[in-house]
Amino acid sequence: MAKLTAGDRAPSLNLTTVTGEPARSPDPDRLVHLQFRRFAGCPICHLHLRTFVRAADRLTEAGVREIVFFHSGADELREHVSDLPFAVIADEDKRWYRTFGVEAGARALLDPRAWPGIVRSVATALLLLPSRKAHLPAANPAGGRLGLPADLLIGPDGTVLAAKYGTHADDQWSVEEVLTLARTAGHAAVGA
Repeated sequence: MAKLTAGDRAPSLNLTTVTGEPARSPDPDRLVHLQFRRFAGCPICHLHLRTFVRAADRLTEAGVREIVFFHSGADELREHVSDLPFAVIADEDKRWYRTFGVEAGARALLDPRAWPGIVRSVATALLLLPSRKAHLPAANPAGGRLGLPADLLIGPDGTVLAAKYGTHADDQWSVEEVLTLARTAGHAAVGA
C-alpha cells in the first residue's frame, strides 16, 4: 500500500498486544499515535521509546494513545518491551508495515544523519546492559536491521491527522512533536 498522508482514511485495526490485551485504532475517545519501530532490541528504538515512557502521563493528558509496532515475533519482543506502558504489537511478517506503506532500505543505517543516533543509542544500551535495563538484539532480527520508522496520528474518526515516514533509522517524531500535533488536532476539532 502507498504511504498515507493527512486527510487519508487509516485502516481500522483490531489487534492483540504481546501481552494479550486488545488494541484498536481508531479510538472514538482519543487520538492514536501509531509508531512503527524496527526490530526487538533495536538500540535506537529503545532509546526513543524511553522518552515516550517518561512522558506517558503527558501523552495521556493530551488524549493520545500509543500503539507501537515492531517487525519481530511476540516471543522475541516481550523481553525488550515488558516495561512499556502502552500497546506493543508484534508484526513479524510485516503485514501492518505493508498496509501502512512503511519501508526498509540500506539508507536506514547508511544515511549519515542516522549515525549520531546510532552511536548514542548503542553507547546507552551498553551502559544499561549490566543492570539488565537493556537487552541485546538478536544476531539476525526478524525483518532484518534495515527497517525505517514511521509515525501516524489517527483521529477518533479514523482520519490520518499527520504522518511521518522516516528517511533513516533515527528519523521519527519526538514526544514534543506528538504533543504539538495533538494540541493542533484538538484546536481543529473545536473549530470544526
